[in-house]
Amino acid sequence: MEQGGDSRDSAYSIRAVQRVCNILDLIQESPESFSLTQVAEVTALPKSSAYRYLATLESRRYVMRDPLSGTYRIGPAFLPLQSRQLTVLADRVRPHLMRLRDEFRETFNLGILDGYRVSYVEIVESPHSVRLAARPGDRDHLHCTALGKAIAAGLEEDRVKAILYAEGLPRRTPATITDLPAYLEDLARVRERGYAVDDTENEPDGRCVAVPLSDIGLPAAISISAPTTRLTSDGVANVAKALADAAVVIRQEFTGAAG
Repeated sequence: MEQGGDSRDSAYSIRAVQRVCNILDLIQESPESFSLTQVAEVTALPKSSAYRYLATLESRRYVMRDPLSGTYRIGPAFLPLQSRQLTVLADRVRPHLMRLRDEFRETFNLGILDGYRVSYVEIVESPHSVRLAARPGDRDHLHCTALGKAIAAGLEEDRVKAILYAEGLPRRTPATITDLPAYLEDLARVRERGYAVDDTENEPDGRCVAVPLSDIGLPAAISISAPTTRLTSDGVANVAKALADAAVVIRQEFTGAAG
């Protein structure tokens, strides 16, 4: 009897794994998000079973649930499985960050959208002993970082709202934008001028400028981070142009337009 029980448990476990794989195959192979009903229909699962699987996957960050629409899309836990794509991205962007670092002698960063936050993929640090520098793998909010704003400016407004409803707009400094309408107005300015600014909104003595990277396969941006004593308000436009020029070359390298 014990052996038979083990056999039934094993068969159940295999079916459960197959069902999870079917759900993940559905969600990760499409850029669209899926409702619970759609997942249940396509995978031929009872809605209650599909919900349990999705809830477990969401708790492990393999899928994300949009708090507004209730739909599901692939989650940030798949980032390690996308390491090849990230390696290619970092390898192509790194020389440009190094060139900018050598020109401005400040820290330059590459960030991507990781779930509801920005994740630092590549960081080239300033030679100054006093500098602003995150670590690769660090994650930060979209509302108070230049990288986050540059990325959010390229997303649909409903998606931005969903992220902010889920994450909130926590105050990091007295200058942090904590009001949704004010943040959306700031994103409109980012789109108009082509770059984002974190003006002591994440660190009290830090200023960052970022531009989006387009046509590279995922939401991403590059930025400069520096103390306000060295990166002054008057210097923002100059470094923004240098970042924008680098972003154009990076896009050309990804799309083949340079040839």
